[in-house]
Amino acid sequence: MGKAFDIGLERLARGSVGGGTTRSGEFAERPASEGHRYTDLNESAQTFYLETFGCQMNEHDSEKVAGVLLARGYRQVESADAAKVVLYNTCSIREKAAQKVFSRLGEYRVTQREGQTIGVLGCVAQQEGEKIFSRAPWVSLVCGSASYRKLPELLAQLEAGNRRVTGLDTDTDETFETEVTRRDNPWRAYLTIIEGCDKACSYCVVPFTRGPERSRTSASILEEVRQLADAGYTEVQLLGQTVNSYADPSARKMRFSELLVAVAEVPGIRRVRFTTSHPRDFGKDIVEAIEAVPAICEHVHLPVQSGSTKVLRGMARTYTREEYLEKIAMLRAAKREISLTTDLIVGFPGETEKDFQETLSLLDVAQYDGAFCFKYSPRPNTPSLKMADAIPEEEKSRRLAILLEKQREIQRARNEKLVGRELEVMVEGKSKKEFQWSGHTSSNKVMNFTSRAQESLGDYVQVKVVGATPNSLVGEKSERRVESRQLTVVS
Repeated sequence: MGKAFDIGLERLARGSVGGGTTRSGEFAERPASEGHRYTDLNESAQTFYLETFGCQMNEHDSEKVAGVLLARGYRQVESADAAKVVLYNTCSIREKAAQKVFSRLGEYRVTQREGQTIGVLGCVAQQEGEKIFSRAPWVSLVCGSASYRKLPELLAQLEAGNRRVTGLDTDTDETFETEVTRRDNPWRAYLTIIEGCDKACSYCVVPFTRGPERSRTSASILEEVRQLADAGYTEVQLLGQTVNSYADPSARKMRFSELLVAVAEVPGIRRVRFTTSHPRDFGKDIVEAIEAVPAICEHVHLPVQSGSTKVLRGMARTYTREEYLEKIAMLRAAKREISLTTDLIVGFPGETEKDFQETLSLLDVAQYDGAFCFKYSPRPNTPSLKMADAIPEEEKSRRLAILLEKQREIQRARNEKLVGRELEVMVEGKSKKEFQWSGHTSSNKVMNFTSRAQESLGDYVQVKVVGATPNSLVGEKSERRVESRQLTVVS
């Protein structure tokens, strides 16, 4: 990765801070170009609009895609109407997300401007392939996430006048690294350290859409972290579909836990996060790293998907309920109090009421600080498509509502236990309400707090918790100030 960083500080002047929100049952979805200056189509022939659907990895992929385009002389605009090239970076983890993309593409049946190129990137592109051209003939580019490294070549073909180009390889051991990454957040940086997945869960499209697991070298990761620290970033988040399955391909053979420690030791880095972990590869060495190094955030996202061993076997999750709960016990016994979040699916084929009750009882034992809960959604090219005993949609909805309500009460109780404590918060947003600010604790809790000072976004402040809701904490800033990065927002 090169030394140039476009970190989008213009977003701060507009009072907009960092990315979309994520609620239980939903993924964050937002235009990656949000906050950039509007440019008329005729002002430049090399303009692009990039909108992102999906998870944090998609968000970071879009940052890298934007970097590729910027390096080729393109300029990003905030409106599809103003762009010469319109790109949608897509998610297919759920049927609803894929439908939303095709709905957006359908708008161009009558609105596509002369000379405008429409492209589909990401998981829907890999899943549907050239069928997208039949469904939306006005699309010119279809590129799956495993082929992003070929984007410069594909763009060159389009610039040369080719009408349709594709990048749909998944048989690769290469990772997607760019010379320039257009960073959307000026103080938190995402780094993909492992791409693809080898776990082959029966309901999941990721192995098909993102290819096999392939890891970056530890040296390239640490070099990028040093560059980020030099650019003023204090928090980094290591990403991967199964981030803790990281396998250093270099002769150094650094373990994931060792990589966490090495990243945390880079001067200037104050917080290190990682997501998403797979239970099979989650060992005590990761817990020991969190215990030993304060800069490694005390938060683990460990998807369980179901509390029933029978359902877990049907999902091909490679562990039982009892084995998963052993991991939970290990985390809860840590010397540092670790915040724990998860993913859950209801209505998987063959899930009985007894199986569902086992999931509810697992919530009582695990006491998650947060959960992303979904109804099972059949996806193309997955073994679960052929499974019998499909659960009616109405029953899925009933189970999801019960699950969400139970988890909501668990979160409320856990957050209320924090009232009276003083926690360090990174300042990330300013409310329209006077003296109101927001940020995250090291344990990834959302904190909405009062401060009469002119806070600087990206600073770390001490906040006393005075109230709690299921999804956030309410606080008042302590007199003790931690650090200043001199990026002041005026009330």
